Amino acid sequence: MKHLLFCIAVLLGPASLSACAQAPQPGQAAASASKPSPSPAAIKGNTPDERARQALMTLNPKIEIDYIGAAALPGFREAIVGGQVVLVSDDGKYLVQGSVLDIGAQKELTQSSPALSKYRQGLLKSIKTSERIVFAPPNAKYTVSVFTDIECGYCRKLHSEIAEYNRRGIAIEYLAFPRMGLGSPDHKSMISVWCASDRKQALTDAKNGKPVPDRQCKSTPVDMEYHVGQRLGISGTPAIFAEDGTQLGGYLPADKMREALDKLAGDTQTGKPAGMP
Repeated sequence: MKHLLFCIAVLLGPASLSACAQAPQPGQAAASASKPSPSPAAIKGNTPDERARQALMTLNPKIEIDYIGAAALPGFREAIVGGQVVLVSDDGKYLVQGSVLDIGAQKELTQSSPALSKYRQGLLKSIKTSERIVFAPPNAKYTVSVFTDIECGYCRKLHSEIAEYNRRGIAIEYLAFPRMGLGSPDHKSMISVWCASDRKQALTDAKNGKPVPDRQCKSTPVDMEYHVGQRLGISGTPAIFAEDGTQLGGYLPADKMREALDKLAGDTQTGKPAGMP
């Protein structure tokens, strides 16, 4: 919820929504709140999509909008900004951010959005397997993409249990997300890991607190993976995604991850919304 509130503050301010994960700078939220709301007359457009786009750009002219289309909530369009779904009323007057539950269908309408799943799948598929660090068992039943940082405690905990994930039929494919940002010591260390001749051993050493020998290489996917993570709206690590684009959350023990993946597969086969009874 705190992350969503930060997104609202950034949306109203001068920065791009790609910075949602960062807390607003001192005075930023207050300055944003003091801005007058746009008058309904300022929202123009011949279609609901155009009015939704205009409404969002009225709030922030620099906003990057990845998708606008019909929403499951009648009278609203859905837009993907900063890896998150927001709903804008067809007349452009109202914005809804956060979970919206269809009580009758017992379905969450934002995180379960097919457009969001498709968007996430496209971003994840843009990163080749050869650019990831893969720990996989033979004949894995499931594969998850894990955006990781070499310093965070839960990232290290997850990696210390890698054999158990593999034993339960789960392949872990790591992508780099130096959470302190590009140019940080973390970022430089992750470049050294991805440039190592044995990436798996280098990553394991780094997560065990061993020094990583400085390395540079002609091409490393670290920056690209970080930017993909930002476009997915990642606010912390580890960030775990199933193959269909569903975000499973942060750290999960091996048994809980297998349980979540089994349930997700079952819901997909039966047509149920993921996570609903």
